[in-house]
Amino acid sequence: MENNLPVNTREYQELAKKALPKMHYDYINGGAEDEHTLRDNIAAYGRIQLRPRVLVDVSNINMSTSLLGYDMPSPIIVAPTGSHKLANPEGEVATARAAASCNSIMVLSFSSSCRIEEVASSCNAIRFYQLYVFKKRDVSATLVRRAESHGFKAIVLTVDTPVLGRREADIRNKMVAPPNENLEGLMSFDDLDTTDGSKLEKYARDTLDPSLSWKDVEWLKSITSLPILLKGIVTAEDARKAVEAGAAGVIVSNHGARQLDYAPATISALEEVVKAVAGAVPVLVDGGIRRGTDVLKALALGARAVMVGRPVLFGLAARGEAGAKHVIEMLNRELELAMALCGCRSVGEITRDRVRTEGDRIRALL
Repeated sequence: MENNLPVNTREYQELAKKALPKMHYDYINGGAEDEHTLRDNIAAYGRIQLRPRVLVDVSNINMSTSLLGYDMPSPIIVAPTGSHKLANPEGEVATARAAASCNSIMVLSFSSSCRIEEVASSCNAIRFYQLYVFKKRDVSATLVRRAESHGFKAIVLTVDTPVLGRREADIRNKMVAPPNENLEGLMSFDDLDTTDGSKLEKYARDTLDPSLSWKDVEWLKSITSLPILLKGIVTAEDARKAVEAGAAGVIVSNHGARQLDYAPATISALEEVVKAVAGAVPVLVDGGIRRGTDVLKALALGARAVMVGRPVLFGLAARGEAGAKHVIEMLNRELELAMALCGCRSVGEITRDRVRTEGDRIRALL
């Protein structure tokens, strides 16, 4: 196997599919309902063309950037995804080490199958913590305090999940919510027997708060001094509200197409959000990134950084920590190559004129 390494993220996905039980692969890979948005998250990148500039000296490519004052060797961040022990027994500790060895920021999921403390002590790195606001506010508050005291540098609040989307593969497979060790002692999950649907859905119904609103962003600001990024924004209206609410950043995300089907592909919504934010805070994007060229397209459309979720999990499932690390390295190398071939020597040179979107093509005809 080692002499025959995958050469792109799609090959890692194939290996992950072979390595994992169907229930677990479907849980990682699946989306909501018809999975239209799931497909479109990827397909929308394919509808954007690159406009390379030639005869530029590209002997030195600098991919470095910064976010919230933290320097990053590249604009690629590990997105928060849950239950890494489904992919590999070492779970998030392996992913954290993979990210740290690439000097990449990792966002640890609220649904992590490893304890916050375990991940924090596994390696030295800059990490953010992703949070859901629970019906029991004190559960969320306790998790924020634990993340803060263990050196996490920002809170990523997921705002697109007042209720859980309908993930039909999980319902069909009767997917069981993996144990969340971070909630031990904070709440009990003994009565999660369900006949219809997935146990995941029952867990979500009992814990997620459908009354979640902008006032809860204020509440979160009142209990932590960490910067708060809002994840799950796909419209200009909400982007402006996020800035007004004092968010330190906005993450254009449709939850990996696991929540509302027929929500826009994130790369299609990115420019609208970037224009609305108007430089007040950094804008990030996740969903559908499978190539370095996708990263370049996102940066050209105004993203400060991108977050990569499923490909890292596929690497973890296929080859453990080494696979997760290889996925991050591959995307970094692909980005470096794409920048060279587009005549961009630094991320600052990845300007809007390096891409042509569907909208551009339509406007050109008018």
